[in-house]
Amino acid sequence: MLNLILFGPPGSGKGTQAARLVEQYNLEHISTGDLLREQKSKGTPLGLEAKKYMDAGQLVPDEVVIGMISNKLDERLAHVKGFIFDGFPRTVAQAAALDQLLTKKGTAISIMLALQVSDAELVKRLLLRGQTSGRADDTSEETIRTRIQVYNDQTAVVAEHYSDRACQVKGEGDIPDITAALSAEIDPLTEDNTEEE
Repeated sequence: MLNLILFGPPGSGKGTQAARLVEQYNLEHISTGDLLREQKSKGTPLGLEAKKYMDAGQLVPDEVVIGMISNKLDERLAHVKGFIFDGFPRTVAQAAALDQLLTKKGTAISIMLALQVSDAELVKRLLLRGQTSGRADDTSEETIRTRIQVYNDQTAVVAEHYSDRACQVKGEGDIPDITAALSAEIDPLTEDNTEEE
């Protein structure tokens, strides 16, 4: 099973690249933001639990998020060749919890791909996105720089957690070129899983 963590600061193109990789490798995209919204709208027990925190403007506890990820893995495990985790884990505690969960399911993280984009480029992309996305946090350069700093402070330690499987990929340039650079890291991992023709 091929399990990827796609990492990168806000505006690094994770969503765009995840969509391309999902199709290319028959993977399931797990975005914690999407999961939370989906479970909340379905009114599942975990969704209702998450709603309480979200409505109060608080972060949803790790155990609730891990519970949702666990349900999603069970739902899709037999239908895909692996998973792309996007926006999770954000802390070492979350990384440890994810590792534990995957071990229980008989699998593990294959590789962590970190998209490298300069702060100047991120600010430019996010301000551009802010003109069309309607997201308030994409319209202020100061807010954007704070988000990038928070990401940098938190991610360094998560990358260390996966240091034996972490790989940095240049996230600037043409979208197909970035996909090709990511694929160059992923392809050697898929060769072990495919039978020779």
